[in-house]
Amino acid sequence: MQYQESNSSRGNHRTTRVKRRSSCSDSLERVVKLASVSAVVIFSSSSCCMCHAMKRLFCELGVNPTVYELDHDPNGKSMEKALSKLLGNSPAIPVVFIGGELIGSMDRVMASHINGSLVPLLKEVGALWL
Repeated sequence: MQYQESNSSRGNHRTTRVKRRSSCSDSLERVVKLASVSAVVIFSSSSCCMCHAMKRLFCELGVNPTVYELDHDPNGKSMEKALSKLLGNSPAIPVVFIGGELIGSMDRVMASHINGSLVPLLKEVGALWL
C-alpha cells in the first residue's frame, strides 16, 4: 500500500458562507484529483476498523492501493464532507475509486467482490495482472 501524506497549507480563511462553499468545492476538486492518481485509491482513516478491512481486502487480492488517511491530512475533514456528498450523505469513509471512478463505500465494494465484478474491474484498470 502506498500511503500519501498531503501537505497543503492555505492562507488565512474567513469563516463566511462564501468561503465555506469555496472550500467545499476545493475539497471536491482535490478528492477527484487525488482519486485519479493511481488505479486504486482508498480514502480512509487510520483508526477506522472498516477502513482497515477495506485495505486488507485489496492487499489480499494482490492490489497495491494508494491510501489517503484523512485523519492525517490538514484538510481531511472538508475532504470527508465532500466524499459524503458524493456518496449521497452516507458515511464518508472508507471510499474507493478504481480507475478514477467512484466505486463507493464498503457495502458497494464488498457487493462487487461477492458478485465477481471486482476482480475483472481491477484487471481492466491495470491494478491486477493475473
